[in-house]
Amino acid sequence: MTIGPVDVYIIGFPGNQFTGRIAPAIMDLVANDTIRIIDMLFVIKDADGNMSSIEFADLDAETGPAFMNIQIAQPGALDHTDAEEVQDDLPNNSSALLVAFENRWAAKLADALLDADAFVIDHVRIPVDVANAVITA
Repeated sequence: MTIGPVDVYIIGFPGNQFTGRIAPAIMDLVANDTIRIIDMLFVIKDADGNMSSIEFADLDAETGPAFMNIQIAQPGALDHTDAEEVQDDLPNNSSALLVAFENRWAAKLADALLDADAFVIDHVRIPVDVANAVITA
């Protein structure tokens, strides 16, 4: 079976605490085979603008207990160079979670495209807030 398209989400959090409140939603998507988590990287920027990151393999019960039950397909796929990419966009005293995931739901479509000698010309993602505004207008 073909691998589905891979997305990387950069999710920002005010302050430097990962509450884990999104972990159940991620685990549900994995359990339903909607997505497969490739890797996760936690990025922290302190009040002085100093950056640090925590790789998924380095999580423990103190730094990320809610995320520890998520299975990662390719630990280390996201690293310090990915953390550096968000440095300018991440405000001081905030944090980000980088999540690389395969869209397993799209793998069947990818197989069908291959079988039909078809290809994707472009892909556009509409942000949630824009989609909500259009649908509720």
